[in-house]
Amino acid sequence: MLEGKDELVKQYLASIPFDRRLFRQDIRGSLAHAKMLAKQRIITEDDAAAIIKGLTSIQQEIEQGEFQFRPELEDIHMNVETRLQEKLGDIAGKLHTARSRNDQIALDMRLFLKEETSRTLTRLNDLQSSLLQLAEANQDVIMPGYTHLQQAQPVLLAHHLLAYFDMLQRDKERFRDCLNRTDVLPLGSGALAGVTYAIDRDFLARELGFGKVSTNSLDAVSDRDFVVEFEAASALTMMHLSRLAEEIILWTSDEFGFIQIGEAYTTGSSIMPQKRNPDVAELARGKTGRVYGNLMATLTTMKALPLAYNRDMQEDKERVFDTLDTLDLSLQAFAEMIRTVKVNVGRVRAAFRKDYVLATDLADYLVKKGLPFREAHRVVSELSIYAMNNDRCFRELTLSEYNKFSPLFGQDVYDITLESSIAARNIPGGTSLQQVQIALARARQLVERTP
Repeated sequence: MLEGKDELVKQYLASIPFDRRLFRQDIRGSLAHAKMLAKQRIITEDDAAAIIKGLTSIQQEIEQGEFQFRPELEDIHMNVETRLQEKLGDIAGKLHTARSRNDQIALDMRLFLKEETSRTLTRLNDLQSSLLQLAEANQDVIMPGYTHLQQAQPVLLAHHLLAYFDMLQRDKERFRDCLNRTDVLPLGSGALAGVTYAIDRDFLARELGFGKVSTNSLDAVSDRDFVVEFEAASALTMMHLSRLAEEIILWTSDEFGFIQIGEAYTTGSSIMPQKRNPDVAELARGKTGRVYGNLMATLTTMKALPLAYNRDMQEDKERVFDTLDTLDLSLQAFAEMIRTVKVNVGRVRAAFRKDYVLATDLADYLVKKGLPFREAHRVVSELSIYAMNNDRCFRELTLSEYNKFSPLFGQDVYDITLESSIAARNIPGGTSLQQVQIALARARQLVERTP
C-alpha cells in the first residue's frame, strides 16, 4: 500500500497502470482460493459464498468499464481486494488468509501466459495454413534457390515456402514445451516459506487447470523462467517472421517481381504516387528487435536477484505484455498478408537468365560417369568460367566445347534441365515434386490437428 508516500514515489512504485490487465486471472485465482478455504473449513461456506459473489460483481464492473482503478492502491491485487472490502466489509479480509501477493502474482502470470500461449499456438497454426495454401497452389513452380543471395540451384517454390512452415512448426513445439513448464501452480507458497494453514493445493490445481503443483515455495514465488522462455520463444518466432519479411520485400521489388501482395498490406509514398511499399513486412522486421530487447531486459532484471521475491520482478509484466502484443499482431498480419500473395510465374521463370544453376548437376553427371566429385567440381568450375566469359549458357555450348573440358561429356548432357534437376532430388527432404507433395500432405495433417 502506498498511503503516506510522496506522490513521485507512488507513481514510481505503482504497477496498476499495466498489471490491471491481469484482472481476470487475479479474480479467477481468488475465486478458487475462496472455494478452497471453505472446503478446508478455514473460512465458513457463507463467507466464501459472499466473497465469490462480490468477486464476480467486481469482474463485471471491470468488464463494463465501471471500476475505478486507484493508483494509490499500487496493484491489481489491492484494487480488487479494497473494492471487495467496500462491498462486504470485514468478511473481505478473510480472502487473503493463507496467501501472499507474492504467490498471487506468480499465479496470475502463469494463468495469463497459459492462456496466451494457447492463443499463440493458434496464430502460428493459422500462418502455417496460409503458407501451405500458397505452396499447394504453386506446387510445380520452379524458382532459383539462393545462397549468399546468389543463384545456387533450382528449387520448387512450394519447397521454399515449406521451409518457413517447418520453422513455424519448431516454434509451435517450443511454445508447447514452454507451456508445460508454465503449467505449475505456485499458489500456496505464501510469501516465500509456505503457509501454516491446512490448505489443499491439489484442489487449487484442479480448480485452476494446472497439471502440477510447485515443489519449493522459495522457487515458486521467485521463478520467472517461464516468462523468459515465452519471450525467448517469441524472439525466435519473430526472427522467422523477419526472415520471411525480408524475402517478401525482395520478391515484391521491381528487380525480382516474383510476387504481389494485397494493396491493403502496402502503403504509398507522400511524394511518389507510384510507390507500393511493403510496410507490414518492413515493420515486422523492425519489431523483431523490440522483442529481442524485451527478452534481454527480462534476463538482465533476473540475473542477480537473491531469493526470494524482489520488487525488480515487477518489471517483467510490461515486457511480456509488449512481446505478446507485438507477436500476436505480427502473426495475424502475416497470415492475412500471405493469403493475398499472387505469384508471377513468368517473372520467377525469367529469373533464370542463364542456366548456371545447373552446374552442380553437371558435376553430378560426371561423377556418374566415373569421375571423383572433387575432379568433377574442378572441371565444371572451369567450364562455368568459360561459359560466363563468353556470355553463353550451358545449353548453348557445343559438345566439342564440352569435350575440351572432359571427354566424359556426351550428347546426354543436354538432358540436364531445370526440370531434370528438380526431379533428380527425389530423397526425403528434397525438392522433387514427389517429395514436395509428400511434404505438403504431412503439413496439411499438422495444421488440421489441434494447434
